[in-house]
Amino acid sequence: MIASRIPHVLAGGLHKLISQPLTNRLRCSSSLSGICSNMAYTIVERGSPYSPDYRVYIQNKNGPVSPLHDIPLMVDGSKKIFNMVVEVPRWSNAKMEITMKEILNPIKQDVNKGKPRFVANCFPHHGYIWNYGALPQTWENPEHLDDGTGCKGDNDPIDVLEIGYRVAKRGEILQVKILGTIALIDEGETDWKLIAIDVKDPLADQVNDVQDVEKHFPGLLKASVEWFKIYKIPDGKPENQFAFNGEAKPASFALKIVDEVHRFWKSLVNKEVDAKGISCVNTTLDGNAFQISINEAKEVINKTPPYSQPQAIDPIVDKIHFVRRICMCRNRTININ
Repeated sequence: MIASRIPHVLAGGLHKLISQPLTNRLRCSSSLSGICSNMAYTIVERGSPYSPDYRVYIQNKNGPVSPLHDIPLMVDGSKKIFNMVVEVPRWSNAKMEITMKEILNPIKQDVNKGKPRFVANCFPHHGYIWNYGALPQTWENPEHLDDGTGCKGDNDPIDVLEIGYRVAKRGEILQVKILGTIALIDEGETDWKLIAIDVKDPLADQVNDVQDVEKHFPGLLKASVEWFKIYKIPDGKPENQFAFNGEAKPASFALKIVDEVHRFWKSLVNKEVDAKGISCVNTTLDGNAFQISINEAKEVINKTPPYSQPQAIDPIVDKIHFVRRICMCRNRTININ
């Protein structure tokens, strides 16, 4: 009985899921090895968009899956092609993210002071300037002190900035190639930002490392560092900092980081470390202590509010903030325009 296995979920009859499918050409199934085979993904939206009860669940042809645990990390090991879960499409600013502590780890909107969070538009940008998301089956361990950054992990899956031309959809699963990474220090935590490109993008074959990004996307690396440096200033927070002076590290370096955070994830789902509230519930990791049945997973979703019309968005969300950066240099304050 699911009520005895999953806290806060009551057993009951199954109901028809309200879904708005988003079918991707990517086909995968999962295992602890993180290697992909065949399975298409769709989304199930629940609750009202831009409200605290909004959730985006992911499912394959068999039923619900966790985007954190069930979607394989890797599509093709020999070609180093990875799955990416899109949380925030380019140019939008609703701060959506895979939730760590809810069963099946749905995508939901972050909440700030009791209200759904929207990232500020800092001139000349509007919203996110890439398709933003995460690699499944990864975890930045908050107990691991990184030698390069001098900070511990941020307790989330590793983030991805997908730079291809197409605006992706929330909950979409992309196949991406890793090109490099930048090391954001976000409020004292290591927060790696992988730079990647959709393998279906017309430029994908020509872009293999960070120097190719600068060649084919001139100015984007600099803009990305600037975006992360200032995006919290309108909320009254200081500039973010970067390890390595904000320099983008190459693909070879980034792939080692991916291997590391995948190992951390394995230790999490294998109960080798204290999850500290992170839900490791999954439907496809055969033999795993946290695995539940498809019917149990459907019950979880059916206990959430059904999909309804989006909430109105306050016009202030579209405000453009002209941020004046401050540099403290030898006890002198210098405005940087």
